[in-house]
Amino acid sequence: MNSPLSLIWTITAATTLLQIGNGLLQALMPLRMQASGLSISSIGIVAAAYGLGFSSGCFLAPAFIRHVGYIRAFASLAAIAAVVILTMASAESTLTWALLRGLSGVTFACVFTATDGWISARATSSHRGRILSVYMICTKIALMLSPLGIALGDIRSDGLFMAASALMSLSLLPIAATTTQEPPAPRSVRIRVKSLFLAAPSAVVGSFIVGLVNGPVVAITPVFGISIGLNQGEAAALLFALQAGSLLLQWPLGWLSDHWDRRYVIAGLAAGTSVVSVVILFASMSGAGALIIWAFAAWGGFALCIYSVCVAHACDIIEPEHIISTIGTLLFSWAVGVTIGPLFGAMAMSTLGPGGLFIYSAVVCLLLAVFVIVRIRQQKREPAKGGFVDVTPTSSPTAVMAPRGDVAEASERTMAEETTDAK
Repeated sequence: MNSPLSLIWTITAATTLLQIGNGLLQALMPLRMQASGLSISSIGIVAAAYGLGFSSGCFLAPAFIRHVGYIRAFASLAAIAAVVILTMASAESTLTWALLRGLSGVTFACVFTATDGWISARATSSHRGRILSVYMICTKIALMLSPLGIALGDIRSDGLFMAASALMSLSLLPIAATTTQEPPAPRSVRIRVKSLFLAAPSAVVGSFIVGLVNGPVVAITPVFGISIGLNQGEAAALLFALQAGSLLLQWPLGWLSDHWDRRYVIAGLAAGTSVVSVVILFASMSGAGALIIWAFAAWGGFALCIYSVCVAHACDIIEPEHIISTIGTLLFSWAVGVTIGPLFGAMAMSTLGPGGLFIYSAVVCLLLAVFVIVRIRQQKREPAKGGFVDVTPTSSPTAVMAPRGDVAEASERTMAEETTDAK
């Protein structure tokens, strides 16, 4: 098998299985915690623990992968994730949930670093678009469909946790069966918040706001659904709508950002998210179930695509040799937001009721839109010259998914240097 896709089928299959389990867990955990009597504030604390664990794992992962290699790293971490998920079935206190969720954040970050790094090393300029498209579509569909599995079991029993754990365990099979040579180990990433903020403030602030808003909404959406009178299947369908909207709008928005100053797209997405948040608020108050689903799809299409446009905007500005540290810095900005965001989102719900989550979302996204518009007026830039690639804030190796041809070539040179170092 000499086709480009033959180089990544094992890691794509493994990641897809992993994301099916992860998506099911995203829907299951908040509903289980609510059913166990935990408050919205406690659920927010647990979500913040995941963000803290994930951000820590992103910086621990390169050293771990350098030590054991991609295959062993994926296998050991997926096994740990499976055990952690099984342990969640017996969790009761907020502290226990937070510790387990934080540990899962560390393991998922390391796993995604391994998978992203593997894909990045196999993607060259001649077939980069095809490889990334297949990989992103498979993982996004997995995240989109898996929350619907919540309707197949009882959130108060252990069956759904066992199913999520089993999916994590099954993800080991494609990796164990691979016959391809694993890529060279990644380097560590230097974080340069100040210098990147001076060069591309809209990208840094945008990445932070993405974590600040997307973190609590994705983590608390199932609880929001139950709070407004939906059953557990309908509440999980809201997560489906978020991911479906992101999947449908990513390419039109990418095309748009390739032909305009990307900051206009960031500002438009932020303003659109703010408006849709208000629509969700009023739809939930009036009990308009169909409108809520469509509004969540629109929300996901706008909010979940902001990060990738921020990445593209930063990569339009910085020099190719700084691409790795740039993506690491944007990831750090996102991670800070996703760590503290659930605390604010949960506080808004506790104070203002279920709709408080989207009042919070509307206000924060409006602030982002205003900030970016002010930046546009202060600093004019030429329209982007194409090459958008939709990425998600998972790990630092996402850097080699950069949206410019010269950046891609720089990434390949980095990989070549790493191979030389390994020898």
